[in-house]
Amino acid sequence: MFVVTAADLHERPSGDRIKVWFKFVPREGWLPYDTEGLWATQLGEDTARVENVAFLQDGIAQGDVVRFQTNEDGLRWATGRVEASGHCVIRVLPVPSGPLGPSASAVHAAFARFGLGGEVFSAELPLVAFDVPADADFGEIQQVLADGKSQGWWHFEVGCGTDRWRNSAGS
Repeated sequence: MFVVTAADLHERPSGDRIKVWFKFVPREGWLPYDTEGLWATQLGEDTARVENVAFLQDGIAQGDVVRFQTNEDGLRWATGRVEASGHCVIRVLPVPSGPLGPSASAVHAAFARFGLGGEVFSAELPLVAFDVPADADFGEIQQVLADGKSQGWWHFEVGCGTDRWRNSAGS
């Protein structure tokens, strides 16, 4: 039996969208989920463009094109990425006892000048997953991430990075 969890409740983008599911091995000491559903626009019989940012699935970013297989229950399960968008995913979790407290809004405010889109996991877990477009100022964003971490504001991880992200000045 398939159970939808909080990790699968992404904000639904406007328009006709399908849900494409990703299966992965949960990380020790992290959220206990092993699936994540991402909204997508169907492009072909077995391909779709991802339309939101992943909280848990690594290696997939908004705008990527993925291939999927539809199972007997009608669920579409990703089988791989067929085209990268160049976007990156950064996940930022405010330190509850830090200067920002457990405020997802404060995290968004710290990155507002970059115009990044993203979602918040929940009020109880204010994990912010940001979509970083391919043309964003990666070096400046990396500097804000590093400064916030060193000042005890947040922890962060890169859920999907590109060669350009890895080679940027702030990394």
